[in-house]
Amino acid sequence: MSDHVIVCDDETEVREMLGEYLAKRGFEVRMAGNAVELRALIESDKPDLVLLDINMPGEDGLSVLRSLQGPDRPFVIMLTAADDVVDRVVGLEMGADDYLGKPVDLRELASRIKAVLRRREVVAAPEPPRERYPFGKTWLDLDAAKLLDEYGVEVPLTSMEFNLLKLFARNKGRVLNRDQILEGAHDRSWDPFDRSIDIRISRIRKKIETNPQNPEVIRTVRGVGYIYDPG
Repeated sequence: MSDHVIVCDDETEVREMLGEYLAKRGFEVRMAGNAVELRALIESDKPDLVLLDINMPGEDGLSVLRSLQGPDRPFVIMLTAADDVVDRVVGLEMGADDYLGKPVDLRELASRIKAVLRRREVVAAPEPPRERYPFGKTWLDLDAAKLLDEYGVEVPLTSMEFNLLKLFARNKGRVLNRDQILEGAHDRSWDPFDRSIDIRISRIRKKIETNPQNPEVIRTVRGVGYIYDPG
């Protein structure tokens, strides 16, 4: 089955030259002269790749590129003025797969298209599951070393607060006494008989508990220590 390419350029001669060249090399080609025509073709034809001119009248190519999101979007190769470095950088940062400067070298064009389309053949290795632990209204992401709220926004932590949460996460359901907390959090500078552990846990509770005055996630076990119990 032929790869389906849409050539979108407002210059008729350029558009037809590129379309004719690609058709002779086995591609199924459709052509669009502006963003409106391109959107209609993408919706109806589901192309594999779009050659997208950046500088078009009306809605420009960068605006179209910005709207092409999601896992099913086609590959995009931008067509830019030869010296327009800014458009190239912006386009690549917005998700374009490659770019070509005008005037286009046709042999290079075919080579670039084939190289981009080969990416479909790369089977991505499954991403290992992230090590994440629920802490009340937040999540501790050990891989990223971050505490995130329900919207994915990072909650600021000191290094010691992170170490404490990591210790509790790795000891879910287990009561930890002061010595175990001191040892596990790697801070022997604390005095096990002062209130520094209680103060730090109190600060953590304000960040993770729905009601810090009545903690349900990191609970106090009187006379012993603390327990992480996410429920």
